[in-house]
Amino acid sequence: MTYFAEIHRQTAIKHREGLTWQGVEPEFAARLRTQNRFQNGIEIARYTAKIMREDMEAYDKDPATYTQSLGCWHGFIGQQKMISIKKHFGSTKGKYLYLSGWMIAALRSDFGPLPDQSMHEKTSVPALIEELYTFLRQADARELGGLFRELDAAREAGDDSAAARAQQAIDGFQTHVVPIIADIDAGFGNAEATYLLAKKLIEAGACAIQIENQVSDEKQCGHQDGKVTVPHEDFLQKIRAIRYAFLELGISDGIIVARTDSLGAGLTKQIAYSKVPGDLGDQYNAFLDCEEIDTAELGTGEVLISREGRLLKPRRLPSNLFQFRAGTGEDRCVLDCITALQNGADLLWIETEKPHVEQIAGMVDRIRAVVPHAKLVYNNSPSFNWTLNFRQQVYDAWAQKGESLTEYDRERLMSQHYDHSALAKEADERIRTFQADAAKRAGIFHHLITLPTYHTAALSTDNLAKRYFGEEGMLGYVKQVQREEIRQGIACVKHQNMSGSDIGDDHKEAFAGEAALKAGGANNTMNQFAA
Repeated sequence: MTYFAEIHRQTAIKHREGLTWQGVEPEFAARLRTQNRFQNGIEIARYTAKIMREDMEAYDKDPATYTQSLGCWHGFIGQQKMISIKKHFGSTKGKYLYLSGWMIAALRSDFGPLPDQSMHEKTSVPALIEELYTFLRQADARELGGLFRELDAAREAGDDSAAARAQQAIDGFQTHVVPIIADIDAGFGNAEATYLLAKKLIEAGACAIQIENQVSDEKQCGHQDGKVTVPHEDFLQKIRAIRYAFLELGISDGIIVARTDSLGAGLTKQIAYSKVPGDLGDQYNAFLDCEEIDTAELGTGEVLISREGRLLKPRRLPSNLFQFRAGTGEDRCVLDCITALQNGADLLWIETEKPHVEQIAGMVDRIRAVVPHAKLVYNNSPSFNWTLNFRQQVYDAWAQKGESLTEYDRERLMSQHYDHSALAKEADERIRTFQADAAKRAGIFHHLITLPTYHTAALSTDNLAKRYFGEEGMLGYVKQVQREEIRQGIACVKHQNMSGSDIGDDHKEAFAGEAALKAGGANNTMNQFAA
């Protein structure tokens, strides 16, 4: 519905109500409706799920149309990302937000900073989704409020062409609301707990939920040691639980991202249930590290499994966890991915120990031999030392080609000494093209960085503290922050406007007319940034 069609609709409502609505202005009601396109999280989830489905279909036709996101830990951070994307690229197409469980644990828990082990409050996950969309909707209201002012100014000046341009901009406005891929960790409990929490995430607006195959009460960060996986059927129960949550809430095209940590996980908490040789439970158990045993030598509390007519003892640790055979991680990972896609998952997430296109592609080729359109979400993680990894990849490639490497020490390639070397330049180029290369070669539909703003906040704060509390004093803030905000056109330099002050003035004027006490008058210091 166009802006003026909404005005006519609101006018009809006012006329229907009669004289008691004399103080209601239909155009202002139309502005409020236009500024608040989404009434609840379900509407957002339905809208963004459609976007992701269209993007996934486009990627299948052309891998160059991969999508991207950055992790968020506060609504303001997500809002500023979308404002920046619209400012620099004119459109949010292909750009999402990622909600990182790691950052919720580290930054949003009532317990204080926590490791990524699902110890934070599960309610903080839907709460952050709701917060993110609150800030994104406020960004819509703020930008549209500016367009309404342009329209009013054009009308007041009698400039019909400017008024037409403003109306066209209002009707063509692109919302800041984009898909959020939300991390539900390992489901915070059993399948029922996963289902209940998934509903809360969807009601808050999430159209895509990422779940991992670790044990809930033993969950570890994907880039740390000690990861413990569950048998496939346990994981599939949680995938089905999430799908039922989507269906119950009317989001039939909701997206499930099935994450496997098997590549780096060497432990399991339980032996899988198996009915017949070769079934999914038997395949899982086949990866266990076992030894043949003489039944006469059985100790107290030993656990045995039968395989091909032999009794085997799985290697069990004092923690009561069972160990997988070394070198089976990739095979387990591939089996995880195939079974997840065959049982309702839409996208895959393979947690790796390094960003290496061919390593990822080798697994994806095996998965696609069974499920041809398998697609990945990939964590471009700050846990990787990207500089060292890619310099070593170039070093190894050059060594394989027989090129001279006498000036390089493979173990010290992180050194600034190499920053301007030919090897470093090639490594940087590989980093620059990594996402496009991996999208084309390794089936990666969506690239994300889980913890970017955790690191940018720390870095920028360190630089500000060093300058402000040092010899530069106030110049440390002005030169490095405010002056750059002004010159780069960062909207937040007008922080009163960003916080909603002008939106509040619009409301005051509509509610109180000439009696409105507005904040945006001549004495508002934000006017110093008008130029």
